Amino acid sequence: MAAAPGVKDLTFEQALKELEGIVGRLEQGSVPLEESITIYERGDALRAHCDKLLKAAEAKVEKIRVGADGKAAGVEPLDE
Repeated sequence: MAAAPGVKDLTFEQALKELEGIVGRLEQGSVPLEESITIYERGDALRAHCDKLLKAAEAKVEKIRVGADGKAAGVEPLDE
């Protein structure tokens, strides 16, 4: 599925806020069927974008190694 227009340019926070709005509208049940399908598809693209951004952030997280003296001795990748 191709990303909906503009989704790839959103920050995580922007995408999440828009996704929360879509979920709220769909949960209300007052959206016409065709519009529900359209906003559901956008929501799915936003979800995938958020997931991609989270995975990228997780890949950057490092844990600090502590030496015998209790001081930071370097960093290593976070265990998966």
